[in-house]
Amino acid sequence: MAGFDYSVHPFWKFLKDNYSFEETFHFFGPYAGASVRPHRINADMIRVEMPLLPNNLNIVGTHFGGSLYSMTDPWFMFLLMEKLGDEYIVWDKSARIDFLRPGRSTVSAVFYMPDSEVQHIRELVSLHRKTIKTYVADIIDADGKLVAKVEKEIYIRRALGFSRGDTYK
Repeated sequence: MAGFDYSVHPFWKFLKDNYSFEETFHFFGPYAGASVRPHRINADMIRVEMPLLPNNLNIVGTHFGGSLYSMTDPWFMFLLMEKLGDEYIVWDKSARIDFLRPGRSTVSAVFYMPDSEVQHIRELVSLHRKTIKTYVADIIDADGKLVAKVEKEIYIRRALGFSRGDTYK
């Protein structure tokens, strides 16, 4: 059985090297199709917005659940990959979304990864070889009401000594 290369794909490296953060995600099909727009606030924080448009409506005229999840999918993993660097493998392990009310306006979510959390992860991995961390993102509407809550489980380990055939158990 062939192993898996956990490094950033060359296409994403090309986009990162040649385009701004916001421009890079205009090339990403699911985000372009659902009108998802990420904004870099600072090194620790990303804010993602999605207006309610015909291309992301569900059958009853509210935000399509898959688009709500998609707008939250990569950000904790992305922030950790950036902050931990190539010495670590960072991988989405599981996710759960709890739909709390229909999204009828522009929705947004904020993803925050402070340096103190990154340091804590480094310490955990140093002690235990790997760790699984859970993060939560709230999707809110234009009135500040909670539309959905997304829970992401992220697997993290040192890349050194990782065999290409290993899995993240």
